[in-house]
Amino acid sequence: MEVFRRAILQPGPPENFALQTVQQVIKPQKQTKLVQDENQLLENILRTLLQELVSSAVQSGEQIMQYGQSIDDGETTQGHIPRLLDIVLYLCENEHIEGGMIFQLLEDLTEMSTMRNCKDVFGYIESKQDILGKPELFARGKLVMLRTCNQLLRRLSKANDVVFCGRILMFLAHFFPLSERSAVNIKGVFNTSNETKYEKDPPDGISIDFNFYKTFWSLQEHFCNPPSLTLAPTKWKKFTSGLMVVLNTFEAQPLSDEEGDANSLEEEAANFSIKYLTSSKLMGLELKDPSFRRHILVQCLILFDYLKAPGKSEKDLPSDSMKEEIKSCEERVKKLLEMTPPKGENFLHKIEHILEREKNWVWWKRDGCPPFEKQPAEKKVVQEGAKKRRPRWRMGNKELSLLWKWADQNPNALTDPQRVRTPAITDYWKPLADDMDPAAGIEAEYHHKNNRVYCWKGLRFSARQDLEGFSRFTEFGIEGVVPLELLTPEERSKYQAKPNDKSKRAKKEETKGAAHQVEENQIATAANEIDGEGIRAVLEASVTPTDTDATVATGDMSQGGSPIPDEHQKQSSDTDVGQEAGQMEADAEVEAGMIDGGMDTEVDLDPVG
Repeated sequence: MEVFRRAILQPGPPENFALQTVQQVIKPQKQTKLVQDENQLLENILRTLLQELVSSAVQSGEQIMQYGQSIDDGETTQGHIPRLLDIVLYLCENEHIEGGMIFQLLEDLTEMSTMRNCKDVFGYIESKQDILGKPELFARGKLVMLRTCNQLLRRLSKANDVVFCGRILMFLAHFFPLSERSAVNIKGVFNTSNETKYEKDPPDGISIDFNFYKTFWSLQEHFCNPPSLTLAPTKWKKFTSGLMVVLNTFEAQPLSDEEGDANSLEEEAANFSIKYLTSSKLMGLELKDPSFRRHILVQCLILFDYLKAPGKSEKDLPSDSMKEEIKSCEERVKKLLEMTPPKGENFLHKIEHILEREKNWVWWKRDGCPPFEKQPAEKKVVQEGAKKRRPRWRMGNKELSLLWKWADQNPNALTDPQRVRTPAITDYWKPLADDMDPAAGIEAEYHHKNNRVYCWKGLRFSARQDLEGFSRFTEFGIEGVVPLELLTPEERSKYQAKPNDKSKRAKKEETKGAAHQVEENQIATAANEIDGEGIRAVLEASVTPTDTDATVATGDMSQGGSPIPDEHQKQSSDTDVGQEAGQMEADAEVEAGMIDGGMDTEVDLDPVG
């Protein structure tokens, strides 16, 4: 221990004497790196030395980080404790000793220090943030550093030590990676213990409406626990009724530009308080304060943004009536923010931008906090002049070659009765349906739709088992072929046919069917007419006028008598029938002559042959 005391007093950078000091104290088996037992022995020595230095600083009445400030490292003077920490940090950084030893000493130092001295200790931690965040040190000490910062936050007052708490939170945000799950509220639990206390009974001599005062501050109970509004409809009604009263009061008492300029926001930032001042005597002044109004209105927007946030379960989603009320209230709040001086419109745009960015973090948390960091792809150095040779496969391509190799190793593959197995269409498309779900968070480059063999096989299955899904390929691509029952409601709505399209398609098919039916009826009618005329001709041809009828008709006319109408009609009809029959006989004779002529020709040619 005395060797380290002398080393602390040595001038110059730690690399000139740090390793030699460790070798002199421990006498390690390896010259440049300590083993486990040696590390434990050195840690005990350093923790004891640190405790003695802190005790000496307290007894002298000096601040512990400035105790013995007489060491010149070339640029600035340091105290004994910062000098000891620098030596240990150098040894950890160069892996001469165990990397978590510096974090253990910092934790001990914060536990032994008062809150005033802890600010100086934390200032040293902030100055060494880049070194402490190196991978070889961070992996060994991240949990110890997280525990140290959390212990400091528990000891600090959230009302009086706001700046110091903010420094610790900013350090943790920079020290830990963005995807560190320990810093994320995965379950979305709200701090319901942050209660805003206000007066329940009206004091004497109050000049404001005490009912409005109670209504105004009762809104903080709902801002503290937003999920309770969707679970209990009575709480939502109570909240909306109270919010309407507050918004009506803000609208009835607008602030002028002079009142906005009178309240300097820069001066208020210097006297910022983390909690509201809820005294009833201050209610009148607070209503005239533009920054106070902005705080309340921004709280309303944050609450509405949480209720509208996507990705919740069905029971946590607001009802349709709640959505309408949220929309109307949100419009009124934004209008009031725009009217609140100074620069109300500019302030509203900034708040909207912040809330829009917050949605990205909400989705990231609900996707399981996937890491943002990606390892860089290793680039293979290709020698100049060297040509890339394409791989040559035995069977022409990779798939057939693997199949051939697999068949060689499994000679009974062809005789196996289970070798031909066609999967169900839903089982086959399930991986692509999971890729299409936004909640899965699968990046586009890893989707199954990029696998051409997978898509080609899927189209063959759909063509055989799901023609309706196969028909959606021309309009929506490969994602439209996925069965709708596998998709989420949001994704299913993109690929479902609209009712108007279905009705138009049905009407079009009915029109086509009716036109086709009319054409068939016309063809059938024409065929019937032709058949009827043929039958009529045959019947008329079979009827020939007799000589008796002709004689009777001639006798009647030779006697000079005029025939009666019935006889005239009969005579005219008989005449028509006779003419038609004669025409048919003439046509028959012509056809018979053609047939006879042909037959005679054949008969005449036979002897010649």
